[in-house]
Amino acid sequence: MKGFVSNRLHPLANLILLLVLMLAAFFVAGFFISVLGNVFFGVGLQEIGNVTQNPTQHPQGWALSMLSQGVLLFVGFAGAALGLASLTGYRWTNYFAPRGSVPFLWLLMAALLIVVSLPFMSSLIAWNANVHLPNSLHGIEVWAREYEDRAQALTKALTNFNSPLRFWVGVLVIAVVPAISEELVFRGVVQRNLVQGFKSRHVGVWVAAFIFSAIHLQFFGFVPRFVLGLILGYLYEWSGNILVPMAAHFTQNFTQLLLLYWQQGQWVGPELDPDANEAMPWPWVLASVLVTAGLLYWLHEHLTAQPDPTQLRTLGSKGVTVPTPEAAPTAAARTLGRDGVDVGRYRE
Repeated sequence: MKGFVSNRLHPLANLILLLVLMLAAFFVAGFFISVLGNVFFGVGLQEIGNVTQNPTQHPQGWALSMLSQGVLLFVGFAGAALGLASLTGYRWTNYFAPRGSVPFLWLLMAALLIVVSLPFMSSLIAWNANVHLPNSLHGIEVWAREYEDRAQALTKALTNFNSPLRFWVGVLVIAVVPAISEELVFRGVVQRNLVQGFKSRHVGVWVAAFIFSAIHLQFFGFVPRFVLGLILGYLYEWSGNILVPMAAHFTQNFTQLLLLYWQQGQWVGPELDPDANEAMPWPWVLASVLVTAGLLYWLHEHLTAQPDPTQLRTLGSKGVTVPTPEAAPTAAARTLGRDGVDVGRYRE
């Protein structure tokens, strides 16, 4: 499939194109939000900002805020990522899942990895929440904490699940949509091009994880989200299929929402409070570290053991094996060759 833009663009040019597409997609999303807000909630364009910033002060505040967040994230992120793939002439499946389909077991194991890592992540959350900047940067620390406190207050308003319907709407907007949209952007496009640009898997994964964490603008939650970004990045790099990090990302968000919903219904104790900044008991943390490491090793061994489609061989005219020209690009081979196919290898 031929695109409107060359598929041989430099990785930096691809990232710039992604930013342009995201900006355009945000304008489109804003238009949809204003129309839907007026049709379903009777809220005009000029009022939407005030309603979504103070959802508890308006009768339709919660519903309109969830609608705005879902549409903005899905259209602005997923729309831009899918648009870039189409503009450069790729099928979506080839661009975001270059190794093709994966066993369902891998998705389950990726989800299990996130669940067993929760105690370990709680220790990182506790440490990062109590970080203090040097005295010379005290003003920045105060500003950052005030900003995050305001964001946390808004999050609590949106995650006030006083009915099952609210909970499932929350799952759709806060778990499903981010898992799809953010993975398409940060792993499917950003990480892909960073790996190409740096010609190193590890550098690409680490820089993409840094950007993923930084863009959430939570200094006192930067480290745990950075570690999550690393896990998601390596899951994608090993598997070559965007569904694997999507499954893990969804599990991370869904587990947090489920624990919060259970706690609001007083079905679990405060020790499982997802909003707490306290680490779980150290035996849990130690067990979590060991099991998480074991699962990462299992996933690495099984995901990277999948046959590389670009290395498939067929008999040529002289009776020797030659590469199959139609072979699909892989997560481990994404640089463009002279024939316009992904053939290059990366340094470890």
